Amino acid sequence: MRPVLRAARGLTGALDWSGRIVTAACLAAMFAALLVNVVLRYAFGSGIAWAYEIHALLLPWLVAGGLVVASARGANISVTLLPDLIGPGTRRVLAILVQVLVLWIVLAVLWSSQPIINASRFQTLSTLGIRQVWGYASLVYAFAAMAVIAALALLRSLAGETPVDPTAPRSLS
Repeated sequence: MRPVLRAARGLTGALDWSGRIVTAACLAAMFAALLVNVVLRYAFGSGIAWAYEIHALLLPWLVAGGLVVASARGANISVTLLPDLIGPGTRRVLAILVQVLVLWIVLAVLWSSQPIINASRFQTLSTLGIRQVWGYASLVYAFAAMAVIAALALLRSLAGETPVDPTAPRSLS
């Protein structure tokens, strides 16, 4: 079981890094587009039109990357009142139930979002000419990654490992 758990931790870490890369790339691109646009507007009186639309594609990816990082680190907003009141064995059962629920929810979101994603294939950003599906693809990335992370956390919990220590202080900054 140890190689499987090691692989689960490694895959969770890889998803964490993918979220960091997506987040950093989106922030850098949005900042650069905004900066260039501001300089051009002040220097020449007009900016670049696509700089207004690029955020429609990159902001969802920025949020998706942040969701994946938070999910991989177990840093989503949580209330730990019940886990704090119960013993370790019951806490483990609760953690398993929570991961099953999270897995069910993210898979339901992925399933129910398919009509929206299919419809977005026919919507195009007017200036960039890019199909809106590229922005909506962030939904698939975020929720598929969260499903994998929840499944791995479930596997780790079933193996008796604590995937995330809810009492450990964390900062994403």
